[in-house]
Amino acid sequence: MVIISNALDGNNMSRNPRAPDMTVVAREDHHEAEDFEMTLAELHALMELRSVNALKKIKESYGDVFGICTRLKTSPQEGDLLPADGVLLQGNDLKIDESSLTGESDHVKKTLSGDPMLLSGSHVVEGSGRMVITAVGVNSQMGIILTLLGVGGEQGKERVKKKKKEQDGSPENSNKAKAQDYAATEMQPGTSEESTNGEETVNRQSNLPKKEKSVLQGKLTRLAVQIGKAGLAMSTITVVVLIVYFLIKTFLIQEHIWTAQCTPVYIKYFVKFFIIGVTVLVVAVPEGLPLAVTISLAYSVKEMMKDNNLVRHLDACETMGNATTICSDKTGTLTMNRMAVVQAFISEMHHKIIPACESIPQTTLNYLLTGISVNCAYTSKILPPEKESGLPRQVGNKTDCALLGFLLDLKQDYQAVRNQIPEEKLYKVYTFNSDRKSMSTVLKNVDGSYRMFTKGASEIVLKKCNKILNAAGKPKPFNSKDNDDIVKNVVKPMASDGLRTICLAFKDFPAGQPEPEWDNENNIIMELTCIAVVGIDDPLRPEVPDAITKCQNAGITVRMVTGDNINTARTIALKCGILHPGETFLCLEGKELNRLIRNEKGEIKQELLDKIWPKLRVLARSSPTDKHTLVKGIIDSTISEQRQVVAVTGDGTNDAPALKEADVGFAMGIAGTDVAKEASDIILTDDNFTSIVKAVMWGRNVYDSISKFLQFQLTVNVVAVIVAFVGACITQDSPLKTVQMLWVNLIMDTFASLALATEKPTESLLLRKPYGRNKPLISHTMMKNILGQAFYQLVVIFTLVFTGEKLFDIDSGRNAPLHSPPSKHYTIVFNTFVLMQLCNEINARKVHGERNVFEGVFSNAIFCAITGGTLLVQLVIVEVGGKPFSCTELTVEQWLWSLFLGIGTLLWGQLITTIPNSYLKFLIELGRGRPKEEILEAELAKGAGEIDHVERELCHGQILWFRGINRIRAQSQVVNTFRTSFYEELEKPQTQSSVRSLRKSKQ
Repeated sequence: MVIISNALDGNNMSRNPRAPDMTVVAREDHHEAEDFEMTLAELHALMELRSVNALKKIKESYGDVFGICTRLKTSPQEGDLLPADGVLLQGNDLKIDESSLTGESDHVKKTLSGDPMLLSGSHVVEGSGRMVITAVGVNSQMGIILTLLGVGGEQGKERVKKKKKEQDGSPENSNKAKAQDYAATEMQPGTSEESTNGEETVNRQSNLPKKEKSVLQGKLTRLAVQIGKAGLAMSTITVVVLIVYFLIKTFLIQEHIWTAQCTPVYIKYFVKFFIIGVTVLVVAVPEGLPLAVTISLAYSVKEMMKDNNLVRHLDACETMGNATTICSDKTGTLTMNRMAVVQAFISEMHHKIIPACESIPQTTLNYLLTGISVNCAYTSKILPPEKESGLPRQVGNKTDCALLGFLLDLKQDYQAVRNQIPEEKLYKVYTFNSDRKSMSTVLKNVDGSYRMFTKGASEIVLKKCNKILNAAGKPKPFNSKDNDDIVKNVVKPMASDGLRTICLAFKDFPAGQPEPEWDNENNIIMELTCIAVVGIDDPLRPEVPDAITKCQNAGITVRMVTGDNINTARTIALKCGILHPGETFLCLEGKELNRLIRNEKGEIKQELLDKIWPKLRVLARSSPTDKHTLVKGIIDSTISEQRQVVAVTGDGTNDAPALKEADVGFAMGIAGTDVAKEASDIILTDDNFTSIVKAVMWGRNVYDSISKFLQFQLTVNVVAVIVAFVGACITQDSPLKTVQMLWVNLIMDTFASLALATEKPTESLLLRKPYGRNKPLISHTMMKNILGQAFYQLVVIFTLVFTGEKLFDIDSGRNAPLHSPPSKHYTIVFNTFVLMQLCNEINARKVHGERNVFEGVFSNAIFCAITGGTLLVQLVIVEVGGKPFSCTELTVEQWLWSLFLGIGTLLWGQLITTIPNSYLKFLIELGRGRPKEEILEAELAKGAGEIDHVERELCHGQILWFRGINRIRAQSQVVNTFRTSFYEELEKPQTQSSVRSLRKSKQ
């Protein structure tokens, strides 16, 4: 019996559980079962479509909905995330991680006779197989859970409700609904309570963020708190000084008496003083910091997508700017991942080029043909080129494709063998994994004998061989001396040429003997007969050497971590520039690394690892555990002043722990598995190392963008707060009125965030070392610019405030009565202040002492538009703003003087740049990162997973209050969900009649 699905409409193919479901039906048709097939990629693509697009795609590709039903069979492989429920048809050493559903971390082995059910939301951790899709959408296992949690939304609930009403219309539909409900219940891996608890536990573990939420965010939080406290103090002092000054002047000096008639007037003065204090506080508090970070990160993430970086976690973008180490894979990242066999050792001869098929004995050729055809993944194949002059397309595993291409070069047809021996007829498959370093496939012959074909790392498989095919194609003894000779004369020369060496072998199990214990793998894969050793070339990407040179100039150490032969890895490292001739850096194998860093008890010692990793550049024959050990050891090391920030690339399922452990995990978008992508922070859509360099540039650009914004905002803060405070204390009024201050606040927060946070990165970002976790946000150079510009602006503003009426021959605006009309005097002060900020915004584009502040300014259209737009709005405010903005019209001469004083900030900035930082060592630095040792151990031990710097600043009572509110809200959602389900049940006619009968019986 073959289980197929009947789609109701296009939305049914969605992976999103909000979409309508697909009804599960069954039908007898053994012949049709051989014809229908769908790849997992096709299933994913189809399930991402919606509505009309889905119907259109189904009609174009499958004819109609029933056409797709005849192809709902797919082939899950290692690393895949199952998007739908299904039944296993054929499996090869298939193991599934169902922890996201059951909470159990043990991998579940799937077999036809044991447990053939495959559930959506689970991951394939090992092996491969073929399955029939039985349910998607809300009818799938993950869909059922998400629906119970209320993820489906109101639209999904309405559709489910409508469907239930339609089913309740007839007894047949009612029975079908009951059957489906029963099937859904049977498919759940335990009770609802167990499932929910398990899912909660696993989600808490698998989605565990980094220990340090974000370097930049931590620095910004502490800086914002410091500035906020200073602003609060200044605003409080301002209000107190204004009130005390008013009381002394009014009741002591002028000797007025407080009367009931004067109370409203006095209250208006007190309200005015309070408003001035609030204005000072609003201007002082940098509420634009989170906006600037958000805008900068969002803009960077969008632009990084164009550079083939798909960012999954926003904080990874800026963390990459602080990266000090990159642990990169070789295959596909540093190389092109288009493999081809270029050398071969066959029939006791080392061929530097592919030999002619006539020169190989027919027996050996038959072993090669059958062994490669059945012992490579059936999903791997060589397809004709898309263009006439193009290269053949490689689909699937690239190493398998290289071997299949080798058969084509020998004029052999692998597809004919696969047609004769389909995947279902493979008796036993030992799939490739990082522990075996090999793959073996067992065939059962007609006479009852068995033949096993093996391929894998040459030095590992050769050690398991006791025979080798000679020049006549006959087996001959193969001892350890012969093994050493081949390694010395064949394997090492191939590896020195940068080739990956693969050994092909076979073993016969005679008929008439007891069937071998296939689960005893160590005894099965022994006493092999070597067929050939081939050298596979994976050309280096031409742009990689230049990219690695840029990383090294930027203070980033690139390390190669690969599972390949150490000689091959060393050759590639020399070619791409990771190693240079004459250097004393280390190249180790995984076994050697473990021997050096473990004590007598086999425990890893950090002090031993600290002696190795600073000089380590290449780690070959490494397992995913070795990669995780290296990454964790570098991160935990304390031998350097700055904590190392490590980025790691990975593509396999077993790379997930290292990707999680790293500060930034890069998964391969093309060769990477779903598990690796889920564990990563950034996905490289082109699997290219140069994209990692682009990510470094964007990360440093985010850091610089925030620094630019801070330099601009703090200058405005310092000037505005001092002007408001001094002006209020001397004249009992702020020269900058409340609405004017809010306009200035808008300029320096929202508009400045957009203008300064959207700068594009340049190559100059890679010419300096990483900032480090403890380096302050506001450097000596920035502090010099902030205080220097603040000094110039304060001199200009106070000159205009106290002598402006004489300079421009106008009425003074000081000591104006309450509710007096706007004065030209204070309008000039306001206009000059805003124009100085606009010009200083151009100065703020450079934070490292560069002189040319206009470099690249016209390439940023957003900056030009905001600067021009702000100037235009300022013109409108001054000329037509009137009393709401406390402004009056200015003459052309007054406008020119205001503009001249504003442009003066640009000239003054050049003078500030000339002053060496060595003369200003007394300047303090702000926004320094928190040292690692200051992080409270209790916070790390709580299991919260991350340290939220904002939450740390709040008192514990507030934390408990917010957590309590969130829990109550979550519990309310659960109650509402089940209450809705209860009322839906009551609406059913059968339920209503049952309730009525129950009431009558009680009466």
